[in-house]
Amino acid sequence: MSSKHGNLSIHSENIFPIIKKWLYSDHDIFYRELISNGCDAITKLKKLDGMGEYRLPEGYEAKVNIILDPDKKTLKFIDTGIGMTSDEVEEYITQIAFSGATEFLEQYKDKTDQDQIIGHFGLGFYSAFMVADEVHIETLSYKEGSTPVHWECNGGTEYDIEDGTKETIGTEITLYLNEESLEFVNETKAREVIEKYCSFMPTEIFLSVEGKQEYETIDESELLEDDVVVEHIHEDAKTEEKENEDGTKETVEVSPAKDMVKINKRPVSISDTNPLWMKRPSECTDEEYKEFYHKVFKDFREPLFWIHLNMDYPFNLKGILYFPQINNEYESMEGTIKLYNSQVFIADNIKEVIPEFLMLLKGVIDCPDLPLNVSRSALQNDGFVKKISDYITKKVADKLSGMCKTDRENYEKYWDDINPFIKFGYIKDTKFADKIKDYLLFKNMDGKYQTLSDLAPSPANDDDKTTIYYITDEVQQSQYINMFKEQGLDAVVLKHNIDSAFISNIEQQNQHVMFKRIDANVEDTLKDTDSKEDLTDIQKALTDLFRKVLGKDNLDVHVDALKDENISSIVTLSEESRRMQDMMKMYAMPGMDPSMFGAPTESLTLNANNSLVKFLFEHGDAENTNMICEQLYDLAMLSHKQLDPESMTKFITRSNEILKLIAK
Repeated sequence: MSSKHGNLSIHSENIFPIIKKWLYSDHDIFYRELISNGCDAITKLKKLDGMGEYRLPEGYEAKVNIILDPDKKTLKFIDTGIGMTSDEVEEYITQIAFSGATEFLEQYKDKTDQDQIIGHFGLGFYSAFMVADEVHIETLSYKEGSTPVHWECNGGTEYDIEDGTKETIGTEITLYLNEESLEFVNETKAREVIEKYCSFMPTEIFLSVEGKQEYETIDESELLEDDVVVEHIHEDAKTEEKENEDGTKETVEVSPAKDMVKINKRPVSISDTNPLWMKRPSECTDEEYKEFYHKVFKDFREPLFWIHLNMDYPFNLKGILYFPQINNEYESMEGTIKLYNSQVFIADNIKEVIPEFLMLLKGVIDCPDLPLNVSRSALQNDGFVKKISDYITKKVADKLSGMCKTDRENYEKYWDDINPFIKFGYIKDTKFADKIKDYLLFKNMDGKYQTLSDLAPSPANDDDKTTIYYITDEVQQSQYINMFKEQGLDAVVLKHNIDSAFISNIEQQNQHVMFKRIDANVEDTLKDTDSKEDLTDIQKALTDLFRKVLGKDNLDVHVDALKDENISSIVTLSEESRRMQDMMKMYAMPGMDPSMFGAPTESLTLNANNSLVKFLFEHGDAENTNMICEQLYDLAMLSHKQLDPESMTKFITRSNEILKLIAK
């Protein structure tokens, strides 16, 4: 073939700036594209061999080699794939966006089963020019009698093509990096990027540095035919002197003599060509699932359980979703769903495919049928993607409901960890909510789990409502919990940040249910109904006293006769006000007074049966009245929420003063 100089042509339907930096948002993506192209070329060659149109040579190795040369500032991508003729180079490389993969599949669509052709050779290839000033291709086609081809382009629209010197079938692409992209010739950076995108590609991938040689030492008996021996090493047997029971000494061998060899370090593939999600669930052990989880997600904790997705029709989808152990803070929950297309990493947490609530999980999903856009990093928006999302949601709901039905013990054991996922899904996804509503659990004060229908059966009368009391902090609200237990009342534990939105959603879907926090107000069942005392005078006197001492002119004070005379004071906040506060926190409005929206603030309830409260009523002008009022208020607040630093300092100082008075 004579030397030729030409201009790149762009198909009319693809006239947009695809060559340079506008095509891909992440410049490191060129690694994925060029390696994918190499994997495709190898897949094509194997398929031709399987169809009898080509015979692979004896000892054939399917692999992609990446060679870094920091001195020359070059990157080489070498595959043992199908190669190209000069005509194919002109067709696939010079006509940008003409898909070699598409034409190959069309040509052999009746001769091959489901394949793993990944990319669009001719488009992904041009991602190289995001980081390179110049790119060379050396290629030799598998076709008998083919001439090797050399192609080069300096990043403009002109190229040169001529006979090459490559002697083995396949393609070698050399990138001459620009000054802004020299980080990609660093071995650590290159390995990081390749592991990110190519850890599970279906072809072995090897990374090396030009001129760098590493060694390892092995037992001579483990030597393989391909090993390059650098040095033979003999290790003498190791002995030590041992004293027998009769006092005599003898020399014994503790380690036999060894013949070792120092060899060039054997290359290790970066890619796991048969990842766990590509196997059938019946072929995988629990230990393999856990090992894969630790390796991929760098989470040292054990996953709670997992769902293995394996679907062939109506679309091809495989994957594993893990329910991880999480912290109790909603803000700290961060999942990772990795999306793959034929074992090629696409992106994390693509919201079009993964339902929002499942992004709190960790997992991998591989769907070769996904309709990716030209850069592979975003999805085209169509109904097919929605079907995939719905399928994933259904599989998760089926797993959870099935576990609740057939393995209730484990379901309850996991509930504290998994309930934030389920509640988030209940709020965000109506289909999921409908499937899971009967399997929502609520843990009561005794640690017993109940469903919503257990707690609030459907009433005969539509106007009837069932109040479900709940606890958000078992330590902070211990005084209220004890009061409830003494009166035979129960409450459920709802202490996650998502619970505020969750119970509001439950109430919307179940009109006969009303949630109320355990310290929302003083329930009639806690009051001393036998007391006939008129509390009008004590109510007025103590309201005036506490407002004056505390300097709170608008303090809401109630006086009730409670059954437990040991309780002096409690602070309550209406459910309406609490939810208003939660909403203001959610929308970043801290410090705003709920009363601005018509909701009352905290109420102080004093127990008319308590001796200290009686003392304050009878001796409102006594020497220590102010100290007692302040202490009762702070004690009530402490059982309601944490004191601010200034109030806590005053409380501690005052407590010490009270102890001094007692000690006199």
